[in-house]
Amino acid sequence: MNVIECRAGEGEKRVAVVMLRRGELVYDIRNCCYIEGHVMPDDADETRHTVQDVGEAGNVDRVTRMLDLAHAELVERLLPMTRRELDDPLVTNRLAERGVYGVVLEVGRDFSQSTLNLLGKLIHEAMVSWVVADWMSITNPGKADVWRAKVDELLTRVSGVKGHRVGRLRIRPHWLG
Repeated sequence: MNVIECRAGEGEKRVAVVMLRRGELVYDIRNCCYIEGHVMPDDADETRHTVQDVGEAGNVDRVTRMLDLAHAELVERLLPMTRRELDDPLVTNRLAERGVYGVVLEVGRDFSQSTLNLLGKLIHEAMVSWVVADWMSITNPGKADVWRAKVDELLTRVSGVKGHRVGRLRIRPHWLG
């Protein structure tokens, strides 16, 4: 994941980009599913292999669709920071693997680098958890709710970043009235 400031924006705004590499997202998805399969009881061999095969040919198509959906949801959740003019009025369901998922943000000049870094990590984890929750709903339904809860928590935290204070805050000691 890279978090970069791209260019100066209009007036008091600047543009920053969170870039998430597909390979790193898929690596983490596979790791989570491997661990879920590894901790299954010994008599669940067939289910274990199905859970752990998330990154195999054919299955990775589902991963791609869910990554695309998670990315779209997160960009939408970050409105108005991600608002863009309509540049392509045609939307299709063509399956295509992207090398990178980008989130272009217009933020205030005093938006902090640490907040941007946190946002990048939250987006990464939310996308990974989204895909794992979907995969578990298909292969190991008993674990799907655990992953959905994680997604919900991460989406709440992502939404909360919009409200982070970005400037300096001077707190006056209470005894000074």
